[in-house]
This record gives sequence, structure tokens and C-alpha cells, in this order.
Amino acid sequence: MAVQLPVAFLQRMEAFLGDQYDDFLVSYDNPRYAGIRVNTLKIGVREFREISPFELRPIPWCDSGFYVDESLRPGKHPYYHAGLYYIQEPSAMAPAEVLDIRPGDRVLDLCAAPGGKSTQIAAKLNGQGILVTNDISAERTKALAKNMELYGVRNAIVLNETPERIARAFPGYFNKILIDAPCSGEGMFRKDEDMARQWERHSIAKCTVMQRDILRTAASLLAPGGRIVYSTCTFAPEENEAQIAAFLEQNPAFELISLPEGRGFSPGRPDWLAMLAEKAQALPEEASVSPSALEGPEADATSRCGRLWPHLIEGEGHFLAVLQHKGETRPVSEEPAGLSAEGRSLGNSPVSRQRRGRNEPVRHPGKKAPNERELADSWRAFASEHLAAIPDGEALWFGGHVYISPVAKERLDGLKTVRPGWYVGTVKNGRFQPGHPLAAALKADEALRVLDLSLADGEAIRYLKGETLEIAESRIRRPAKIGAKGFVLVTVDGFSLGFGKWLDGLLKNEYPAGWRWT
Repeated sequence: MAVQLPVAFLQRMEAFLGDQYDDFLVSYDNPRYAGIRVNTLKIGVREFREISPFELRPIPWCDSGFYVDESLRPGKHPYYHAGLYYIQEPSAMAPAEVLDIRPGDRVLDLCAAPGGKSTQIAAKLNGQGILVTNDISAERTKALAKNMELYGVRNAIVLNETPERIARAFPGYFNKILIDAPCSGEGMFRKDEDMARQWERHSIAKCTVMQRDILRTAASLLAPGGRIVYSTCTFAPEENEAQIAAFLEQNPAFELISLPEGRGFSPGRPDWLAMLAEKAQALPEEASVSPSALEGPEADATSRCGRLWPHLIEGEGHFLAVLQHKGETRPVSEEPAGLSAEGRSLGNSPVSRQRRGRNEPVRHPGKKAPNERELADSWRAFASEHLAAIPDGEALWFGGHVYISPVAKERLDGLKTVRPGWYVGTVKNGRFQPGHPLAAALKADEALRVLDLSLADGEAIRYLKGETLEIAESRIRRPAKIGAKGFVLVTVDGFSLGFGKWLDGLLKNEYPAGWRWT
């Protein structure tokens, strides 16, 4: 066996799995599986299959997911930089699928970094509704924000907050919540040997307390009739079936929904809870799980949970539970009471006029920051000169930058907000400077000037490396009465990569240094 597994872990799994244990153990000798998921915000699944540079094999539980040969290095292709697909472990694609996202939903991804599941949710929303994506780690939100930008997500807010603080700002607001809970990581030992080495220190007992608190808070964030998907990448019943049984006992307004058949999901194991109760190995006292939750009807209901087992499917281990609120679905107000559309617009915010919240920029003596009106006017002027239409949504001023936000600025007041929406740019030296996320989310027909680069001669890769390109004026596609000079949306095979600035036969490269091909 290539992976060195903790002895205590092996003893537990042998007791739980019985005659399946040998097959389970053999799975650690198999190679790990790699997958990509098509970003349907930018391209349809059928269309991508026609142009895919890789051989694709469907993943049973995700209609937009495919197995690929990891040795082909899917991260080293211009289509990856265009955000056409996300590289993701196949089993990790399952939770967002069973959340049953519909365009227009209000969705919270509570433990989101690095953002794979959030980009999956955003694709299902198709630009409609609201996605609040959050991670408690400030460092991990950097990757989260970048992925939301790369994949062209316009209707998302990125937070760096505790669940409790989000609940105070968004009580009963969301109708779909994903909890990919922090866990002991047993299902990822084959993929990441460091998780196996850290298993005893990152203990099951510690994780159960965090999971309990997150579930409890999520219930207060959910609107009546809404849905919570709880998932982990561990096998431990203490973190899985036991958490769900305890939640159901304490929240009778919820019921468990069975997972779809024929997708590779194995049922939950309520019999493991009976084993825990019988051997007095229940959750630690601070997790507040009563013995009745391990042996009562709530425990029996956990057979409707599901697992992806590495010895039964092509992927790593995952646990899933779909919790449905039994209340009647009702509309949820999108904005705080008394907040008018006029009060929400950029340059007119009551909050920005009256006080500086945690989200307001710090003023530095001797530095003149652009005011809200300057930002608003500059953004509209840029959009009129470079875009076919000003994007829908209200622009707001946040930290000296312009965003198109799906919610009022006031709702975010006091929260640690990494991105309040779609970042479109800022003002430098009195002129609007577009941001890369604006370009990444644009389609070719939304820009007035477009340059499509070739894959065949390496031109697209040269752009991604940050090089200045010699480009004939005739190659800048634009309406007849529009000059070539100005910001140009650079595409590959019609899919946006970023901006360039064309003048006199040269394209100045605007692709961000931190994103470049290396």
C-alpha cells in the first residue's frame, strides 16, 4: 500500500465495514482520479465536448463533470485560463448537485474555499439570484475570490466571516445552503497523504463540535421550505450520521431527502450509530448528542443519507445529507426594511453619507481618493465607450472600487467583505481603469472591441504570459463607426481571456501579473 494509514483508523474501518474492509483497503493501491467540470456560465456541455482538448469520460453524479487523464495537465491550457472548466476531484462535485439549485435561488456556501462548489453553484444559478460564498480563513478567501472571478461569476458576494455573524445579517434569507463541513478528512487520505498524517491531531472529537455549531447556525439562516446539504469528506459516523440524527432530533421542522438512485451513492449507515451507542463511543459530551439520537427514529432516517465509497466508485470518499425544511415556501425580502432603490445606488448610499462601517476605505492624509460621483460617472463613461450595454445591476462604491452587487451595501455593513459583487474597476488619475474580473465575465458580444487570438500559433499563450502583441487594426472586430483605439476584449476561440489596450498596431497587455501563464 502506497499510503501510510493510521493504525487506529484501520481498526475503526475494519470494525465498521466487516466483509467490505478488504476491498476498501485495496482501493488505496488504485491511482487517484482527476476530473474537470464544465463551466456552463461560459459554454454548454455539448459545445465543450466538441472542442475539448482532452478525452472525456462522464462522472455519474454530475452531468457537467468528466474524468480526465491528470497527466495531460488540464491546468496548462488556454481554455483553463478562459474559465471554461474547473479542475475538481470527482466526488467533490456531488454536494452541489443534490442541493437542487435553480436560477433565482438565494444560496449560501458556508465553508467555500477554494471555491469549486461555489463556481458549480454559480453555474447553476446562471446569473440569476444571489450567491453568498464564505470562508472563515482570510488566507483561503484569496483563492475563493480569484476562482469566482476567473469563472465569470457576476452575482456573488465573497465573505470572510463566522457563520454566527452572517446569521445576524441574513436571518432566514437563503433558500439553499451548502455546508461542506470541516472534518477529519478520512475520505481524502489517498489524494492527500498529509491528511492521513494529521488525522489524530485534527481529531474527530474536535470536528464534531464545529460541525454541530455550523449546522445549528445554518438552520437560522434558512428560509421556510428551504434546503441544506451537509457534506464531509470523512467516513466517521460521529461526523456524519450522528450529526444528522442529532440535528433532526433538535429540529423537527426538517426531514431527510433520499439521494437520487443510479448515481453511485451508497445509503447511510444507521447501524453504525447503534454500534457507537452500544460501545459507549458516542460523541463527546460537549457535542450535545443524546443517546436517543443514536438509537431513535432520527438514527433510522440516516439511511437516506449517502456516501461515495472509494472501493465502489471512481473517486474519493464523501458523505452527503439533504435536509429539507417542511415549512411553506415564502418570498424573502432581498433588502433591509425601508431601503429604497434610490438609497442603494452608487453615490447615494445613506450609510456612506452618515458613517464609515467596517467596509469603508481608510483615508490616508495627503492622498485624495476619488469620490462616489467621480467613480459612478467614470464607470458609466467607460461602459458607454467600450461595452455594448451597461451591465444590469446597481453599481456601488466599496473601498475605492466599483462593483455591481446583487444586494444592498447596507446589508453588508459590519461584515468582513472580500468582494461585495462583480468587480468592474476603479479610477486612476481621473480615468476609469477596468478590472480583470470585468473582462473574465464578459461574453464577446458584450464588448465593442474584440480581438480573437489563435491557439494554433501560440498567440494566446503569448498573451497569457503578459507579452505585448503586434496586432493589425483590421483584426480588431468592432462596429463600423467605432475606432480600434481603446480597451479590447481579448478572446481565444471566442471565449474571454482579459483586456488589452490597442494603439497604433500594438496591443498593450492588461492581463494581471498574478494570473499569468508560468
